[in-house]
Amino acid sequence: MEIAQQWPEKIQEKRTAYGLSQDAVASSIGITRSYYSKIETGCRIVSDDMKVLIENMLEKLNPDLPLEFLFDYVRLRFPTKDVQHVVESVLKIRFSRMFAEEYGFYGYVGHYRFGDIVVMVSDLEDEERGTLLELKGRGCRQFEGFLEAQCRNWYDFFTDAMAENCVFKRIDLAINDKKGILNIPALTQKCEQEECISIFRSFCGHKSGDFTRSEKVDDKYLGMGNTLYVGSLSSDIYFCVYEKDYEQYKKEGIPIEDAEVKNRFELRLKNDRANNAVVDLLVHQDPEKTVMEIINRYIRFVDRVEGKDPKDWPLNKSWLLFLGEGRGQLKLTMKPEPYEIQRTIQWLAHQVAPTLRLVATMDVLRNTDTVNDMVKDSRLSRRHKKLLEQMSIPLQDVIIPSFEWQDTTILRKLELQKKEAELDELLAEQRIAAKQKRLYEQATMTGYDEIVQPDNKG
Repeated sequence: MEIAQQWPEKIQEKRTAYGLSQDAVASSIGITRSYYSKIETGCRIVSDDMKVLIENMLEKLNPDLPLEFLFDYVRLRFPTKDVQHVVESVLKIRFSRMFAEEYGFYGYVGHYRFGDIVVMVSDLEDEERGTLLELKGRGCRQFEGFLEAQCRNWYDFFTDAMAENCVFKRIDLAINDKKGILNIPALTQKCEQEECISIFRSFCGHKSGDFTRSEKVDDKYLGMGNTLYVGSLSSDIYFCVYEKDYEQYKKEGIPIEDAEVKNRFELRLKNDRANNAVVDLLVHQDPEKTVMEIINRYIRFVDRVEGKDPKDWPLNKSWLLFLGEGRGQLKLTMKPEPYEIQRTIQWLAHQVAPTLRLVATMDVLRNTDTVNDMVKDSRLSRRHKKLLEQMSIPLQDVIIPSFEWQDTTILRKLELQKKEAELDELLAEQRIAAKQKRLYEQATMTGYDEIVQPDNKG
């Protein structure tokens, strides 16, 4: 009896700590406030399923940032071949710390990188491509460490990039669902049952995973996750919703119950769509407004009501919560991570470690030292040495401190002003020479040869 009384007290304390009313919790679950009040006071004994439902709803309604917004992919093209200028003026990283590779992507011939921050260069005869910056997920997290050290944020970075006339190729805006507000299989089912109202014409929902590395519990493979694509993957805008906890389980081996992020909703934007989204973010600096307006324009999940027109079907409660009803404000988050060769280590662990153990065991049996001899005889390439340098060098030695790039900006403005003044002077001289030439031609036609002939120095 004592244990039964502890649970109502526990959920009451949690609800109070979250600042939630009984009415807010009850309406989200789908019961009356008076019934929920009796549950909290212990006057009503509920089933284990109802307890789980209440506990999950309290976590979903937790105002302590159930959702967070971040940039997860950035690809920008700059109309210049001066890659050093892009690195030092936009990224504000010392160019000498970058490592050159003689291959590129998207038609580029090479690239410079610092960890997962990649800047691609085009062929000298290619007048179209210019310089391309690409930051994938890890690159974004690494760059955020640089931004923090530079006392900048994403808004500052995009402002500097647009000042250099960048062209937006692709931007991924990600919303991390930390409380499990979204249910990917349920959303996929709503798409199949035509309870998804969207101007998109297609969707695709599927499971993905590796059976050979998955653990089966209660007939469910823990190495698999659900993904829902809404919209055409070839269009300039589409959404991708997937179970981030399963992805982390598969990639990093993090237990699903320990994953910080349960689901992720990504808005993948290209070209003008990407440009417009970033401009709106810069103007309003309100991710809630920018992101949710885009989502609301393209998609909404509803609950079917027989006999009513689909446009009059009510919004699904979980979808309403995701859109903002009853939760904290969506804010731009930076989650900086240092550069690590984690993928290389994982490859070693999965592909090489078993063989190394075999050879090491043979060394013990044969009294040899093959493994250590191989390591001693190996030589680090220039690329390996640069990677070691990039992982060990202090952050302050990589970034260009604010006083330097501010001075550089001032000097650049002065240089531009000087060039503009020189150009104005040249144009003035050309105008004077042209005027003198016209006067001379007029004088020749009327016989006034004593008018001074124009010199041709201009």
